[in-house]
This record gives sequence, structure tokens and C-alpha cells, in this order.
Amino acid sequence: MEEEKQNVVTDKGMIKISDEVVAITAGIAAMDVPGVAGMSGGIAGGIAEMLGRKNLSKGVKVEVGEKEAVIDLYIIVEYGCRIPDVAWEIQEKVKESVERMTGLNVIEVNIHVQGVNIDKDYKKEIPEEIQPRVK
Repeated sequence: MEEEKQNVVTDKGMIKISDEVVAITAGIAAMDVPGVAGMSGGIAGGIAEMLGRKNLSKGVKVEVGEKEAVIDLYIIVEYGCRIPDVAWEIQEKVKESVERMTGLNVIEVNIHVQGVNIDKDYKKEIPEEIQPRVK
């Protein structure tokens, strides 16, 4: 199966931008937002898999048309952050970054919060009965 590509025809020739490039651009922009612990590879058995910087296109789904794009990001937030503020900041940064780098019009940036990263210091402050259970 061939990867989808965004084609732009100029007077000098054609420019092809793969969906993977759009996804990586969106992933980098999202990871730069304070409060984002990582990207999520999806939910397997109820546990969000945290992906590192090597997999920046993972946790990002893009639908690219001729001149526009819709982006879905699956993220894990840091405990203590206000989720709506983090999500709004991601939407702004991803839209600006993808539009600036690709020339596509980003019409939607949908944020899917898949989990919360609880730092060791926070675990000490959270009562034991409400801490996440690790098997």
C-alpha cells in the first residue's frame, strides 16, 4: 500500500509531501507544549502506551486532502496540568507549525487525552487509595 502524499504543482515542478511528514511535524509541535508527557500509541488492555521522541508520528493520525488537513493527536498529560489549557495550546502550536511548514490549511486539530503521567513526587502527595494500580 503506497503512502498518501500531498501534491503541489508549481511552475518549476511538483512538490510531494507525505502524510508521515505532516504527522511528524504535528508530533514535534505537540511534544513542545508544556504539560505533554508523551504521545500515546493507543490503549492496549486499558493502559496507554507512552511513546518517546523516536516515534513522533505515532500517536498522530492525519487526513490530508489537496489543500487541507485534519489532525488527531493521542496524548498523555502530566499530572497537575489543566487539560483544557494544554489541549488548546497543542491545537494552536500544531496548526501553526503544520501550516507554516507544509502550506496546508489545517481545519481541525482533535486532541484525545489517553492518560495522565504521575511523577514520583506527585505520588507521595496523592492518597494511596486513589493512586493508579500497577500490576
